[in-house]
Amino acid sequence: MEPIASSVGAQILVSDDADGFKTVADELGLAHQGCKSHVKRHTEDLIEQLRPQVAQDADGSLNACGVAPAQAEADLLRLGELIVSRKPQEATEVEQMHRRYLRAASLHKGEQASLAYRLRLVFLDRWNLWNRLTRYRKWNQSHWDTQRLDGTNNACERAIGWWIKERYRSMRGYKVPANALRVSRLLAWCGNFLNTGGADLATLLR
Repeated sequence: MEPIASSVGAQILVSDDADGFKTVADELGLAHQGCKSHVKRHTEDLIEQLRPQVAQDADGSLNACGVAPAQAEADLLRLGELIVSRKPQEATEVEQMHRRYLRAASLHKGEQASLAYRLRLVFLDRWNLWNRLTRYRKWNQSHWDTQRLDGTNNACERAIGWWIKERYRSMRGYKVPANALRVSRLLAWCGNFLNTGGADLATLLR
């Protein structure tokens, strides 16, 4: 991604929630916006999965770390609200929810995660992610008259679909680093023909 970002003068990377993109953005010094749509869906699925177990303290781990089941359920419901509102200042509230579960026993090798420990990790992940999840709000405030972000990577996925379906390669990496640059150039060349009936790929085989 480094030669691509350099060649286009990228300032911000908009991607899905894959950890690899976070690492690359940090290493390249790029601002990073994770797709709010992806994270919202994943969070809502987790809440739906965990809520029935939390209500009953299925394994007793909530009681063991001093959190009442009603409090844990309320935390999950509140996270569901926050993942919709997504305001930068709400990071503090997500942090507080995470800290409520710090007494949940950590895992040892071969052990299954307790319910309380899973909640601890869920809130920790969303707290760590919050700045990337709400980057578009701060970006839009400072780039109001120039560049706007909607907080999703839909534009990226549409471009992939309209041009050449190379998504699986960007997700899994290239065996030869130079190919990342070559494919980006190929995509850009093909994109120049989007409104003219498509690119004549036969010219590449001559």
